[in-house]
Amino acid sequence: MKSDLKNILLSEEEIQQRCKQLGEQITKDYQDKDLVCVGILKGSVMFMADLIKHIDTHLAIDFMDVSSYHGGTESTGEVQILKDLGSSIEGKDILIIEDILETGTTLKSITEFLKARKVNSLEIVTLLDKPNRRKAEIEAKYVGEKIPDEFVVGYGLDYGEHYRNLPYIGTLKEEIYTK
Repeated sequence: MKSDLKNILLSEEEIQQRCKQLGEQITKDYQDKDLVCVGILKGSVMFMADLIKHIDTHLAIDFMDVSSYHGGTESTGEVQILKDLGSSIEGKDILIIEDILETGTTLKSITEFLKARKVNSLEIVTLLDKPNRRKAEIEAKYVGEKIPDEFVVGYGLDYGEHYRNLPYIGTLKEEIYTK
């Protein structure tokens, strides 16, 4: 799999350091709050697992499975909710955990969907941010790393359901996804 990459953008060690830094900030911001961390499947699983180890306050976790890529390399803008939350979030402080924020269309839909449930607050933490790809007006409060507009895989990020298991994040060679 490593031979399919042009380069490594974030090493395993760098990712863990970002998780620690983000977790410390989130801990400060959410002390004595009713925090629910909502992971967006499938890409956020590795990031969420490592991040919450560094959040030193009470929290609950839940997951949503949404799709807007439908097998391609770019969001279609059409968001489908494949799995909704398992419990009520009314009156709670919601932290959406996402692997990457690109166009923002999917996250914009998710945030509007969740805010309608009368939450106390809603913020986003993302490991990766591609601000130059943004189409929707949305920003993450917590960002691990801003990255260039390249197709990245690893650490939960996939291409055709492959590469998620890499412990680092790399840039996929163009010939792999333009076949």
